[in-house]
Amino acid sequence: MIAEFQICIAEVVAGSAAWLGRGLSCVCAQRRESDARPSFDLTPAQEECLQTLQNRIDIAYDNSIPEHQEALRALWNVAFPEEELRGLISEQWKEMGWQGKDPSTDFRGGGFISLENLLFFARNFPKSFQDLLRKQVGDRSLWEYPFAVAGVNITFMLIQMLDLEAVKPRTLVGATFLKFLAENDSAFDLLYCITFKLMDREWLAMHASYMDFNTVMKATRRQLEKELLMEDISRLEELPSYDLLDQ
Repeated sequence: MIAEFQICIAEVVAGSAAWLGRGLSCVCAQRRESDARPSFDLTPAQEECLQTLQNRIDIAYDNSIPEHQEALRALWNVAFPEEELRGLISEQWKEMGWQGKDPSTDFRGGGFISLENLLFFARNFPKSFQDLLRKQVGDRSLWEYPFAVAGVNITFMLIQMLDLEAVKPRTLVGATFLKFLAENDSAFDLLYCITFKLMDREWLAMHASYMDFNTVMKATRRQLEKELLMEDISRLEELPSYDLLDQ
């Protein structure tokens, strides 16, 4: 059933959407190129951190690059250490929640950074990672979201929410995030982990099924923006939703 689940990823450009998957509506609000949006000045340190992160975002997953192949194998090994992977193209990948036997086809919306995000999650918060992968917490739906493809959606949503492809942030939440990034070069990866757990909490609270995924993502984004803009938050570890993570 998981393999049949199709999630959209929208690239918001001049009101159009490019899709990964079929059948569900876009989780991101569309905008027009003519929309007037403010920009926020950056410190030299913030500019450098943003450029480094943008360089990561620009890297597409390429299954011909040995580093990318090894990262994918590493993801399998931390996810299923008890089961040997038979190949980078294998029906086994569906167990992790990829849409088919070749995970590389699902990275189009998130790029190599979405694989890096999953690896960071698995290595730094293994209990939370395994809980979500195996759906071990809460009253689960018969039709659950596929773990891996949901992860790619989360990467894409964060890039859009934080406006990370702009030269300068044009939203307050994006400008606020860069303050965290200047203090912690893993801030994007950490925020990804927080967001994944927050999404799952929203999923359970809504008693959601797979057709509710986009509604859950919108609720997750609203809550995350609210927390990022809270006063007296100087580190991502101080966000209320950080407490959802288990080592």
